[in-house]
Amino acid sequence: MRTLGLRASRREFLRLVASAPTAVGLALEVGWAGAQTLRPTRSCADSSPTPRQTEGPYFKPDSPARTSLLEPGLRGTRIVVAGTVLSTGCQAVPRALIDVWHADDRGSYDTAGYRLRGHQFTDDQGRYHVETIVPGVYIGRTRHIHVKVQAPNGPVLTTQLYFPGEAGNQRDPIFARDLVMQVRDAADGKTGTFDFVLDLAARGRY
Repeated sequence: MRTLGLRASRREFLRLVASAPTAVGLALEVGWAGAQTLRPTRSCADSSPTPRQTEGPYFKPDSPARTSLLEPGLRGTRIVVAGTVLSTGCQAVPRALIDVWHADDRGSYDTAGYRLRGHQFTDDQGRYHVETIVPGVYIGRTRHIHVKVQAPNGPVLTTQLYFPGEAGNQRDPIFARDLVMQVRDAADGKTGTFDFVLDLAARGRY
C-alpha cells in the first residue's frame, strides 16, 4: 500500500511538473496584462449634455479671435484650460466655437474693452485650449469662467466652469459639481481640463 501511495504521489508530482510551464505562462500572462492595463477609454455614448448655466450680466458679443487672453501688465496666476468638444455619441466636434470671458484676479470684469475675453474654434479632433489667468472672486459668486460653445450650425450652449476645492463653491447658488474642472499645478501656473458634450440633435438655444 505504501508503494502504491508513493507511485501515486510520484505520478501526481510529474503531472504538476508537466503542467507547471502552462501555469507559469498563464500567471505571467495575467501579471503582464495587469501591469499593462490601460485606463478605460472615455465612454460618452450615454453621457448627458453639459449642463447649461446663466450667461450673467457681463457677456459682450464680438470678442476677438485668440487662444491666449494674456496681455502685458495682466496680474494673476496663469492657467491653461484645455479639452475636447464631443457629441453625445462620443464623436469629436471640429470647428466648434468656444467663447470665453471671466473676471480679473480682483473679481472685476472689463466692460469697456475685451480684456480677458476671446473666442476660438476647435481643431479637427475637437480640441481647444485657452491661456488665461485664474479669475478672482466677488461677492455672491465662487471662482468661475464663463463659456459659450456652439457646434457649426448648432444651438449655443452657455455655461460656466468651476474650480475644485473652493470655499465659495458650497455658498454659490449657481455652482454645479458637474461643471468642475480638473485643475493641477504646473511649473508656470496651473492647468485645467474639461470636455464639453453637446446634443447635436437639440433645436434652438440650450
